[in-house]
This record gives sequence, C-alpha cells and structure tokens, in this order.
Amino acid sequence: MKTAISIPNPVFDAGEKLARRMKMNRSELYSQAIAAYVNQHSEEDVTEALNHVYEKEDAALDPVLARLQSASLPKERW
Repeated sequence: MKTAISIPNPVFDAGEKLARRMKMNRSELYSQAIAAYVNQHSEEDVTEALNHVYEKEDAALDPVLARLQSASLPKERW
C-alpha cells in the first residue's frame, strides 16, 4: 500500500542514513519500524487485559499451598 506522511526533517534524515547503512530502501525501513512499534504496543494490550482480569481476583496464596511450596524448596545456607 502506498501512503503519504509528514515527518520532521531530522527524523527523515536519520531514517535515510539508517536505511543506507542497513542496505535497505526507505519503504523497507519504515515498514519494519512500524511493525516493531505495533508489536511493542500490542504487548501492552495483553498486559492491560490481564490486569483487568486479575484486578477482581484475590492474589493471595492459599496458606496450605504456601506452606507446601515452602517445604518443597531445599534448605540453603546463605
């Protein structure tokens, strides 16, 4: 898909320099950059959704389970 965008000159110049250094064209650079940005923010969506689910749940361990887990760990000297 073709699109037209406006970006500040310093950002454009830095992108051009990076594209040359990485031996890719501008479209490849911008596509990869946008994909990375979208991916980064999609992880935030997952965290937000999990936070929403667990905000209503009690996060405390059952006392019996906590004792069993503790007892199963090897004793170490510090």
